[in-house]
Amino acid sequence: MSLTCSVISLLLSLQLKISNLLFNFQERVNFYMKYLKFLSVCNILLLFVCSVQAQDNTASSMEVQIDLENPSKEINDGIATIEVQGGTTPYTYKWSNQATSLEATKSRNLIEGMEHTVVVTDATGTSVTKKFTVPTESITETFNSKVQPAVDFLGSILFWDPFAALGLYDPVVYTNFKQIPIPNWDATTNKTYYLKSWLQPEGAVVKEGDKIAIIETDEKVTAPVYAAVNGKLQYLVLEGDQIFNPNNTTDVIEQGAHMLAMVEYEEPQPLQYPNGDIKTNTIPFIVIWLILGSIFFTFRLGFINIRGFRHSIDLAKGKYDDPDAPGTITHFQAMATAVSATVGLGNIAGVAVAISLGGAGATFWMFMAGFFAMSLKFAECTLGVKYRIIENGRIFGGPMNYLRYGLEKRNLKGLGKFLAALFALLGVIASFGGGNMLQSNQAFKIVSEQLPFLEGYGFWFGVGFAVLVGIVIIGGINSIARVTGRVVPFMAIVYILGCLVVIGTHIENIGGAFSAIFNGAFSADALKGGFIGVLIIGLQRAAFSSEAGVGSAAIAHSASKTNNPIADGFTSLVEPFIDTMVVCTMTALVLIFTGMHEVDGLGGVELTSDAFGSVISWFPAVLAFAVFLFAFSTMVSWSYYGMRSWTYLFGRSKQSEFIYKVMFLLFVVLGASASLGAVLSFSDMMILAMSFPNIIGLYIMSPEIRADMAAYLKKLKAGKIYVNEKFKKA
Repeated sequence: MSLTCSVISLLLSLQLKISNLLFNFQERVNFYMKYLKFLSVCNILLLFVCSVQAQDNTASSMEVQIDLENPSKEINDGIATIEVQGGTTPYTYKWSNQATSLEATKSRNLIEGMEHTVVVTDATGTSVTKKFTVPTESITETFNSKVQPAVDFLGSILFWDPFAALGLYDPVVYTNFKQIPIPNWDATTNKTYYLKSWLQPEGAVVKEGDKIAIIETDEKVTAPVYAAVNGKLQYLVLEGDQIFNPNNTTDVIEQGAHMLAMVEYEEPQPLQYPNGDIKTNTIPFIVIWLILGSIFFTFRLGFINIRGFRHSIDLAKGKYDDPDAPGTITHFQAMATAVSATVGLGNIAGVAVAISLGGAGATFWMFMAGFFAMSLKFAECTLGVKYRIIENGRIFGGPMNYLRYGLEKRNLKGLGKFLAALFALLGVIASFGGGNMLQSNQAFKIVSEQLPFLEGYGFWFGVGFAVLVGIVIIGGINSIARVTGRVVPFMAIVYILGCLVVIGTHIENIGGAFSAIFNGAFSADALKGGFIGVLIIGLQRAAFSSEAGVGSAAIAHSASKTNNPIADGFTSLVEPFIDTMVVCTMTALVLIFTGMHEVDGLGGVELTSDAFGSVISWFPAVLAFAVFLFAFSTMVSWSYYGMRSWTYLFGRSKQSEFIYKVMFLLFVVLGASASLGAVLSFSDMMILAMSFPNIIGLYIMSPEIRADMAAYLKKLKAGKIYVNEKFKKA
């Protein structure tokens, strides 16, 4: 202010001297008017500068200190604790970690070796920004932090939302109300809750923190309920009525049955993450790419997933197996190998996460996506057999071949060679990560929970696992096919029977379960992302689970004994049906029937394990055994996929194959013994990226697939397809 006064005094004295030089009265008046305007503007500017300086002084008086802690050599467990001195309380803390709330002074589960930020704001709006990095303590933490940027970059491509980028829709998730739950409610509770009394009338305008009700348990324990936001109060339960009863099937199944009130906003409000970031629904490009491919081939091939399903079953049963046909494994073994690669942890952990995020309604869209995926799998497996190469009894096939030689026939040799090499490179990386390390890593975690003496012995678990896998893969595709032909039916039966026992125990919930599925599919609330959110979650889980469009199954089918490539297209129809429409749906139903789809804060496997354990205490051990088999079968199949991608890049010699197999087994040990979060995420994304070159080629060759299918169906109708002697006699 003193600076302002000084400047004003200087200006006034200056204008007096100038005014004395002016003799004309009118000129003097005009000068005064213009000068006063100028003076007022200067005064405003000077006051603004002073206020900014004052704020800077306040900000500098607010000191922020951050204590960093790295409690172990495990990745992603860094801790940052903040301490603020000065400023005006209360403070808010805007962490870059979305899982940390605005009120939290401590942020957990931070990635070591990466830069994080926190913005501290006091009651006057003054902010201080701090950047920090949790120091690494191990090689795995350092490696994880270096790979994470690559994961973020690849994720920005695969999960880019073209519709939002073009402004075709608003991705922000809005809600008109905030639901008020039973305080500290848990989906596994055995208590019954009642609304003892309302403290605010219905329709009253309440403020955040206002006491609105008193609830009571069946044990006569009372607790107050507070308004979470500002708005108009609406009752969901009348005074004296029951809020939630764990013995009531409707309450167990119904989404949000533990809510007792809601507060309506004056205007729709965007949902936020705990750290204040606004939630958005994205329609990932990779999901669009896979689903559009599935729908395209379903219509292009005349709903072959329906018309050809019965013939698919006959092929799997061996009705058309020709012992003299070229190839090394039967139709059933090819199908079992492909199924063993897709039925894995995604069917248990992935589905549980999808149902937890999207609610029961995600099950419906998951099932529908599996239905369309059947046609896409048909297209790629047909071409996998048609363009295979057989050398001295060894078979080389898959998308690498039909991308290169199929496009070459269409004068697209350069594009074909590029797409084939890209696919093979992605296939090798994916086989070491998502098809190997991820499986051994998660298998160890799950098995060690049931067998505690294994804790801390991940390396030796990995060695044992590698020996089991090595015994199978050293023998090549014939050995892999024999094992998967036995393991896949067994593990599917074990898991499905376990699911049926759980569902049967809660069979009284069947009406509520299917009601929740259909209602949630078309009228999901904003907390689950609304209609778009539930739709995308369901489609995404199915697309990632079945691997239709990825091209991996085409490698397995290329070894099939057949004279008719289209026959393996028909055989492959069963695969998405088993993987997505049966196994994934069974997992979802277990979660919904037991009410575990309403549980927050648990990982995917934990949710499914708790659902099994809610029926029989030792059932989680059955689940752990099933997970072990799923992981084992996935690894042996992906070893073959990776090997064929490897030999396409580095030559078809047996020495080249042996080098790959040794490397694959080393990665089994590494996956079980180390925490490799970002590495696993990156290599897992490679599986999805394989769909880009593959589906481009399928679109180009779709007329060829359609023509071959028509010719095959004509021969089948005329009885010109070989029928196995056993079935002729029958």
